[in-house]
Amino acid sequence: MPRRTMVEAIRDALDVMMGRDSRVVVFGEDVGYFGGVFRATEGLQRKYGTSRCFDAPISEGGIIGVAVGMGVYGLRPVAEIQFADYMYPGYDQIVSEAARLRYRSAGEFTAPMVVRMPCGGGIFGGQTHSQSPEALFTHVCGLKTVIPSNPYDAKGLLIAAIEDDDPVIFLEPKRVYNGPFNGHHDQPVVPWARHPLGETPDGHYTVPLGEAAVRREGAAVTVLAYGTMVHVAEAAAAETGVDAEIIDLRTLVPLDVEAIEQSVRKTGRCVILHEATRTSGFGAELSAQVQERCFYHLEAPILRVTGWDTPYPHAQEWDYFPGPERVGRALRAVLEA
Repeated sequence: MPRRTMVEAIRDALDVMMGRDSRVVVFGEDVGYFGGVFRATEGLQRKYGTSRCFDAPISEGGIIGVAVGMGVYGLRPVAEIQFADYMYPGYDQIVSEAARLRYRSAGEFTAPMVVRMPCGGGIFGGQTHSQSPEALFTHVCGLKTVIPSNPYDAKGLLIAAIEDDDPVIFLEPKRVYNGPFNGHHDQPVVPWARHPLGETPDGHYTVPLGEAAVRREGAAVTVLAYGTMVHVAEAAAAETGVDAEIIDLRTLVPLDVEAIEQSVRKTGRCVILHEATRTSGFGAELSAQVQERCFYHLEAPILRVTGWDTPYPHAQEWDYFPGPERVGRALRAVLEA
């Protein structure tokens, strides 16, 4: 089976769907001739032409507005916002138009569109290239929100998102584009070519939206994570020796509440991990779900390990980034409580 980086898996998913369905259109800033800033769309314009893969002006509001119109009129657009940090000018179109269309039209119209956005830090991008805005989308009824942690899931989830009849926000943690980053910035990254989840089948397959995956089975504590933080959690469990069960959520909306509940009821403890800022981050929703559903099974307070409530720094990036040491302290603390 071929092994791909996450960038290659995303490109392959787009290629598969553009070949299967002439309604699939890919566009965004520099995605056509240049192949995207991370090369996720490289070669697609040459293969499918300038009407299927093309460059857009530097106007996020325009990109999203065009995607909504395309979806209404029967296409299945995949729009790229070059960095998730740049999506704010298009946020009104996402919230007020794409997410509301099915409801406002009583089901007469839908917006089957995907908005791809590289997100997260760990690349010294500073405050304007490192944000994790997933909570802003999960709060909006009518949107689905996806964050893969590996190439296999990235391809399967992206195909499922393109085939979905509702708008999907597809966030790509750019720190794991080329390998499963474990949070140790001073160590070489293991390439996806040497990782089992780098194996991505050729052709069409899907990973269903709304199904979490158990990345590591354990009995002492449940760790809820997604994106890059799945690999950080694995490193922390290995380094501390804590028998942690690590749940990769994969999609935040729809959320696999059953998988979360089953794991926490088994372990009796829960640590929630995400890179985004702490206040009103998606971890707060996860904590509420666990508290409401598993209260009588909890043996200790739920702990969150997150980014800080500050703009993402450049010079002190690794003090902000939730690394294995911080996660390890939380794992030990929840066992000692």
